[in-house]
Formats: sequence, structure tokens, C-alpha cells
Amino acid sequence: MRPDTPADHTAEAERLLRTAAQYPEDDEQLLLQAAAHLELAGDRERASGLYDRLLADEPDHPELVKALQAANLWEYGHEAEARALIAGVRIAAPAQAAPWEIIAETLESHDELEASHECFSEALALLLPEDDEVPYAAQSLLAGRHRVRRMLGLPHDDHDALADRVHSTRTPDFSLDELHDPKRLWALGSDNPAELTAEIARLRSELGSYRSALSRPFPVAVLHWPARELAELLEAYPDLAVEYPSHEAHLTGIESSLRDLAATGTENLGIVTATVPSYEAFAASEASSPTNTALLPQYATTLAARGRALPWPPAKSASCWCGSGDAYRGCHGG
Repeated sequence: MRPDTPADHTAEAERLLRTAAQYPEDDEQLLLQAAAHLELAGDRERASGLYDRLLADEPDHPELVKALQAANLWEYGHEAEARALIAGVRIAAPAQAAPWEIIAETLESHDELEASHECFSEALALLLPEDDEVPYAAQSLLAGRHRVRRMLGLPHDDHDALADRVHSTRTPDFSLDELHDPKRLWALGSDNPAELTAEIARLRSELGSYRSALSRPFPVAVLHWPARELAELLEAYPDLAVEYPSHEAHLTGIESSLRDLAATGTENLGIVTATVPSYEAFAASEASSPTNTALLPQYATTLAARGRALPWPPAKSASCWCGSGDAYRGCHGG
């Protein structure tokens, strides 16, 4: 049951904290989710404590934690500290979109539109490839920058035109200019039925996009065994050689499976990296043998649910998911 009240969010946070204690290798993702539920429950001070705990433990994604902490702190009166964290994230210039989007939207929500615009622009300069391809993570940055520029009354530039093109392929019913029109807020208070009807239609369009994005709490994930892990797996469980005849065939099969899923319209695809100890522990938790091939997709789903999936496809100029070190376009993306 999805949490709806502060009490529900608090209960869900407690459940996640218990799970984090059971799975310390996944505690970063679980603690971030717990902190989010505490924020929704209105317990921002306790959420801040979780962010501080994560930062003290040297997390895998420190800039993301700092961005979330900044957003949380600003909401309950610690503006100076939040600004310092935001400045630190900008200096660090993370190569992931999420920290940039969080700090930019935090500034936007507190009417710091010029600073928000600077953050969105800095992020796109860092993360947007030079070719025409727009990575999935950059699409929300483009849309956010477009929205802020609309509120600032700035003319369209090349990034705004790109944002329009990306948006039109996903939600053709309304343009970004319509969705980001500042006057829409005034329409919500209008007594004109026609204006209200039009605004409701626009909001439904936006809600449909959000529901689509949130319809999967984690990616549809495919399992990836690095060469060393696969060799160890087959040495311990030779029966799995039928499933994995060679490492090269395994890698080819991953790319082929993901492309087939994408061709059917499946979104939010990802790859999770497996390890033998983790898989053996999962099999034991299911009271089954690691040789049971039915466990493999379940194991992939479990890893994805813990936030271990990397999104697919990567940008063509990014490193390939297989770990070769080559660009995706020159490796499995060729």
C-alpha cells in the first residue's frame, strides 16, 4: 500500500531503516529512500540526520546526498547551510544529472531564478553530448532550464529548441511554452470555465507524463556478470554453463535483450552487475540452489529494487556498460 499520510511515511521510513540494517551493502540507497519518506512525513530534522550519517560514511554518490540535504535544510530554515552545500555541488561539477536537477529546482522553488538558470546551464554544458542524441537523464535538465527561462522572460535559444523537440516526441498535445507559461498559475484562480477547462487538460497531460515516469519504481533490469565473476560462478556451478556458454555470448545477449525490450516500447531499462557471493546469499534467502536458473531474473529484479541498476542505453560517447573502457558507440552500441 502506497504511503498517503505522515504516519504512513514514518512507518515506511522505519521499514527501510530496518532493511538497511539487514543489507549494509545497500544502505546508501535505502537510507536515501528513508530520508525522503521522513521529509514527506514532515520530520525534516531526522531526515537531515540521515543525510549527515551518509556523508560521514563516504557515500558512493556524495554530491547527490549533499544536494538532497541542501533541499531539505532550506525547507526548514537553514538557508545559509543549504546555500553552502549547493555551492559545493556546483564546484564539484558531478557527472550525474540528479544532483544538478535537485539544486537547480531547490533554487527555483525559493525564487532564485537566475541562480537556478545558471545551474541548469552548467549541468547541460557538462552532460549534454555534442551530437544530436539527448541522454534520458539530460531531458529533465533541458525541460527545467526551459521552464526557468520562461519565467525569466528570456528568448528561446538552441537548448530551448532542443527541449521543445524532445518534449514533442513524448507529449505532443501541448508545447513546452504552454506547459511552462507563468500565466497558467493565474488561470487556476479564474472564474472563466473555458480557461479552467483548458488548464485542467494541460495538467492532465503533465500528470500522464509523471505517472508514466513513476509507473516503474525501478528499471526493468538485465543481469551482467563481469568476466571474473562469471568464471567463478561456472567453476562453482558448472550446470549454469548451459545458461552462459561464454562470456562474449553473455555480453552479446545482454545488449540483444535490451534492444528487443526497447523495440517493444519498454522504458526505464537498466543493467545490474552480479557477484557470486551476493547471488549465493540471494539463493539461500530463497531456500533454493544457485543452479536454479529461475532465480537469475529474480536476483536481477532484487538488485534493481535496491537501486543497483545503471540506466540503459548509455550515451554513445559514454563508456560502454560492459566495462571494456571503450565508448559505447564503438563497443556494444555499435
